[in-house]
Amino acid sequence: MNAQAPASPDPASYARACVEAIVEGRSLPSAPDHAFFGHAAGCFVSIKEAGELRGCIGTLVPGESNLGDEIARNARSAALSDPRFPPVVPDELPSLTYSVDVLSDSEPCALDELDPTRFGVIVESGWRRGVLLPDLPGVDTVARQVAIALQKAAISPNEPFALKRFTVTRYREFGGHGT
Repeated sequence: MNAQAPASPDPASYARACVEAIVEGRSLPSAPDHAFFGHAAGCFVSIKEAGELRGCIGTLVPGESNLGDEIARNARSAALSDPRFPPVVPDELPSLTYSVDVLSDSEPCALDELDPTRFGVIVESGWRRGVLLPDLPGVDTVARQVAIALQKAAISPNEPFALKRFTVTRYREFGGHGT
């Protein structure tokens, strides 16, 4: 009997399974048995409802020893602890959709080395830091991308700040969940 290769990684569906378990008071599911979930990486878990953001929490560098645990932790935080939204409740679960952005290491850059469709941005001034993922609707210029990240960090555009960029691999949920 030939062993089958594990299915392609599906981190967005795993994020869904984690949120549903947490919100319904069940134990967290184990990450799928795929090498993808075994390496360490920072990631963001985004939850949307009717196309609008419902929660998004992430890490720029891994805080867990593997991506499966990183996704589970960030899914929990996106569902229950995003300060912009109330916690997700069971009645919402069928209408939610999920995406997971797995981040590359960040690197210092200049403004002219940014492209909001390709790179996420990190702005830093002292202890304040703002992050914006790449390829977001309505963010089509470097100026807009940096302005939003500065605002998120409460950094004035007139203050000195450092820039870093990173790339993401975005995994979106497809199929019969949500719209």
